[in-house]
Amino acid sequence: MIVRQFINWIRTAPAGERAEATRALARAWLISDLSHDDRVAAEGALLMLLDDPSPLVRQAMAEAFARSTDAPASIVRALSADQPTVALPVLEHSPLLIDADLVDIVATGNDEVQCAVARRINLPVSVCAAVAEVGCAAAALELIENPHAELAPFSWTRIVERHGHLAAIREAMLVLDDIPAATRAALVAKLSNTLAQFVVARNWLSADRAERMTIEARDRSTMNIAARSRGDDMQGLVKHLRVTGQLTAGLILRALLSSNLDLFDAALAELSDLPLARVSALLHDRGGNSLHALLRRAGLPEATFAAFQVALDACHEQGYVDTDDTAARLRRRMVERVLTHCESDRGATEPLMILLRRFATESAREEARLFCDEVVADDAVDPAYDDLIAA
Repeated sequence: MIVRQFINWIRTAPAGERAEATRALARAWLISDLSHDDRVAAEGALLMLLDDPSPLVRQAMAEAFARSTDAPASIVRALSADQPTVALPVLEHSPLLIDADLVDIVATGNDEVQCAVARRINLPVSVCAAVAEVGCAAAALELIENPHAELAPFSWTRIVERHGHLAAIREAMLVLDDIPAATRAALVAKLSNTLAQFVVARNWLSADRAERMTIEARDRSTMNIAARSRGDDMQGLVKHLRVTGQLTAGLILRALLSSNLDLFDAALAELSDLPLARVSALLHDRGGNSLHALLRRAGLPEATFAAFQVALDACHEQGYVDTDDTAARLRRRMVERVLTHCESDRGATEPLMILLRRFATESAREEARLFCDEVVADDAVDPAYDDLIAA
């Protein structure tokens, strides 16, 4: 009887009063002990209110049902397809929307709708993939900043491909500790290309010089990323480098001259299509024949074989132990040893010599910088040194 009176009254009531009454009816559905007949009548009234001309009425219903598992599923689905001001609470919170519903909503919704879905708690891989594939930049940013989103590696990659040119996206991703190494490398490449285009457009550098500096900076960043990568993360990074054309002889030689044997082994395993354990065993063979055969199978230039051999011998002899910091820097003594050997080797090509000379300069500058940092640190620890200078 009460529901029937409500239906009669609501036909002529003002929009604001209809909205408040609808909110009360929705809450009664959720928390009141209604009889079967009253519940059927209440559901009929709520279904009728889905056609109310005022969005305030439908919005009141959406806010009441948004977080409930007991709300009428048919009404929730209808509200999720309403205009954004009505649908957003349901899209962001309702546990009654299944993954297939959300994927379809992302594919057909506007920016506000996509952002609401991207903010959901316990967002599964499939929905994250939909946002990464077709979502706007704002939705991608919501997804990145959502600690409850389960992003697969390919979703991270797709976000970088579609929105990596935007500073807000890059900054939000780079502060995360758990993004895949391949994604971090792709972000660095996006940033490098953006900066290169900027300096060329401003006529600060020629296109050729900007490209060379971009490659060098990108390779150094790759080494920093690789130094902190292990296992599957390293394998994913190496695959990414190969697909994007970055897994060059120069980068692999840089890895060895930085004593990053994990990256060196993984790169040769990827290029030679051999198991990583097999490659590591071959590289421990001090005879040299195994290394040359492996480099040849990997498709690296034969002119670089001697440089690789001298560098690997030096790495074995000096017994470097990799850490996250040291595996990202060129070893000056190793670089100079390889450079000295290649200077007397008639088979060394000019591009290789240019590369090694650049490595030598870079390693010398890095060593000098570290020395200065150590001096400053020692001065900070020993204030008596300042007194001695003053005297």
